[in-house]
Amino acid sequence: MVAFGYHGSHFHGSQIQPDVPTVQKAIENALRKVSWWTDGCLEMSSRTDAGVSVRMNLACIDIPITVWNEVEKKTILRVLNNRFPEGLCAWNLVKVESDIRSRAAINRTYLYRTELIEEWSAGIDEKLFIDSCKYIVGTHNFTNFCKLEEDKNPIRTIDFCEPWYSSDGRIIGIHISSEAFLWNQVRRIAAAITGVATRRIDFDLFKSALQNPETSLDLGRAPSNGLILWSIEHQFSERMGLDCKPDTTGFSMPPEKKYRFKRWLSMAKLEMGMLIERDWESSLNLI
Repeated sequence: MVAFGYHGSHFHGSQIQPDVPTVQKAIENALRKVSWWTDGCLEMSSRTDAGVSVRMNLACIDIPITVWNEVEKKTILRVLNNRFPEGLCAWNLVKVESDIRSRAAINRTYLYRTELIEEWSAGIDEKLFIDSCKYIVGTHNFTNFCKLEEDKNPIRTIDFCEPWYSSDGRIIGIHISSEAFLWNQVRRIAAAITGVATRRIDFDLFKSALQNPETSLDLGRAPSNGLILWSIEHQFSERMGLDCKPDTTGFSMPPEKKYRFKRWLSMAKLEMGMLIERDWESSLNLI
């Protein structure tokens, strides 16, 4: 089981699509180059859309047993990383039995930097932000907070949803965890909570969207570039990567003047990239 991550800007999502770079195809190509590829040898834990970055995903890769027995862990990681394209990194691994499935996760944790939503720079009501986070926690029908796929159950349990604070103590986003999320669920929750905090959305309307899923309400969808899949807890992952806290040292504040937002956004995206790059480098140095 391999822990790996990637920058969303480098790929058109995780799943294979024709004629565009995807994470799954990049991993497959690397395995083929070293003759470790066999049909069905790769299973990834979480799927992500284009633009979504990942500090930690998990993949079960069925590599030849002779490789595992004869090659050190750090060498396997180096072999993979030397053949991965820019923006993709394998940073840890553990041996598991062949019948273990990476998708059977205990929980998945996301960070969304709501500062990257343009309306944020006008200012927020922190109490409304915190109250909205609390309201999301628990088991609900999230029909109004996702793009519901056919035959998918819209009922999900959110284990926690809390403000994400910067190292200097300001709210910069949300920190949210569940066993499994629906398509676009975190981005729609982030948009709705931000809308309440900026008073674009009335708190009662926000609550109604959750309480009355049969009444269609669109509270918005936040851009993909603010989202990071931070960690995945799995029964057999030996707690890889679960004890790391996001280091937001150096995260800049969004400008008050609207005309400067796009320039700041470019810098904020780089900060998000450095956040996960620093963690990958630290993890690799420990092996």
